[in-house]
Amino acid sequence: MLSKFPYLRQDFLASIVVFLVAVPLCVGVAVASGVPAELGLITGIVGGIVTGLMPGSSLQVSGPAAGLTVLVFEAVSEFGVGTLGVIVLIAGLLQLAMGFLGIGRWFRAISVSVVEGMLCGIGLVIIAGQIYAAAGLKAPDSGIGKIAGLPGAFADALGSTTALISLAIGAGTIAVIVLWKKLPKAVQTVPGALAAVVLATVATLAFSLPVATVQVEGLLGVIQPPGAEAFGELAGPAIWGTIIAFALIASAESLFSAAAVDRLHDGPRTEYNKEMVAQGAGNTLCGLLGALPMTAVIVRSSANVAAGAKTKASRVLHGVWLLLFAAAMPWALALIPIPALAGILVHAGWKLIPFRQITALWRAHKGEAFILVVTAVSIVAVNMFEGVLIGLALSVVKTAWEASHVKLEVIDKGAGPIQAYLSGNATFLRLPKILDSLEALPQDRPVELDLSGLHHLDHACRTALESWAERHSATGTEPVKVTEPEASPEAEKVTAA
Repeated sequence: MLSKFPYLRQDFLASIVVFLVAVPLCVGVAVASGVPAELGLITGIVGGIVTGLMPGSSLQVSGPAAGLTVLVFEAVSEFGVGTLGVIVLIAGLLQLAMGFLGIGRWFRAISVSVVEGMLCGIGLVIIAGQIYAAAGLKAPDSGIGKIAGLPGAFADALGSTTALISLAIGAGTIAVIVLWKKLPKAVQTVPGALAAVVLATVATLAFSLPVATVQVEGLLGVIQPPGAEAFGELAGPAIWGTIIAFALIASAESLFSAAAVDRLHDGPRTEYNKEMVAQGAGNTLCGLLGALPMTAVIVRSSANVAAGAKTKASRVLHGVWLLLFAAAMPWALALIPIPALAGILVHAGWKLIPFRQITALWRAHKGEAFILVVTAVSIVAVNMFEGVLIGLALSVVKTAWEASHVKLEVIDKGAGPIQAYLSGNATFLRLPKILDSLEALPQDRPVELDLSGLHHLDHACRTALESWAERHSATGTEPVKVTEPEASPEAEKVTAA
């Protein structure tokens, strides 16, 4: 047995650790998303057993992610829980298509600043929203509303003993998670998040504290395959923006996580297109079950690697433990205080904010830091999908601007033709500067324009240079002589007019 599975012991122990980390996070993400807690467990089970068995990345673990909490909550608020399955189903099918078409590897090309900005914006919205949950208050719908309403929420909490007790449990949960890392290594074999939830649950029961707890039913009771009415929503354009957002953001988060996990171990590297297919298959099944969307999650994945996992068996076993726990002991979930889960998510949101990266970027690349901040602010101010699109647009514009460096050198010996040398990348972004310099040349002198030093000459620039050459030659001077870029098949002197 051990000869067939040489890493069985390491994978078994790692699966226990990942399971202990996943339980409070599955439940917490579901509650924060405005859906029954069991739906988070179902997504975790599918992510472990189904996606875990498929090829792609061997050590990263999939399940409901805090990064999609805001988007899921908005979708449930707008379309209802019954339509969530359709959204996740179609998003999963889109992921399958992208994987089969080989699009998975392109996600590696997305700017790191946009990724960090996305995580920062998500973290801010999660923190703001879960502070309300920790106090037992209803959170505003928008990201800006959540942040702007915090002073009033704290004022309301100060006037309510129940809210203060609830806040204390949430704050205590965060304190346990943070301080747990300072305890001896032997103690840390129990994940801090699990220890915090257990302590909060024990305190709530021991002192009969008046706080809300998770409402739990059986797994079968919450499985709701999407019906005809839910599929009817696809006729409206509004839902498609949400579907595309689910597919793109879930894919990006999974593949960004894969790149990060690959840096944590020396095992087989991720096959990005296969991982995209695995995520798509998992989300398709989650959609059919009416559950939450899944992504690969860096928190669970890094715990898996740190626990010594060697093969995909650890993540599959973690899904098996989730299934057994949810089926055999659902009553245990009903004991968990909601403020404790809010505390876990506040801590998770805080870890998503890249404080060090922002500082380092500002020192070395202020433009990248600007993109990061604008992406984060856009997600808070508008929503996840449009915020990421704004960040991507800024990143593309910045890259295009930096890539279009061009140098114009003019040599005038006082007699004979004026020689103008263009080198670099001539694009429409630099066209005004190029034309200003050329039009300033004397109209009564012949000009030789040498483009052989250009690496790239776009159509707009070529057309504008040809027009300038015609205008300059029209004054009666000798026609402008143009030397084409070396990459051109016409790499010889030609007459422009």
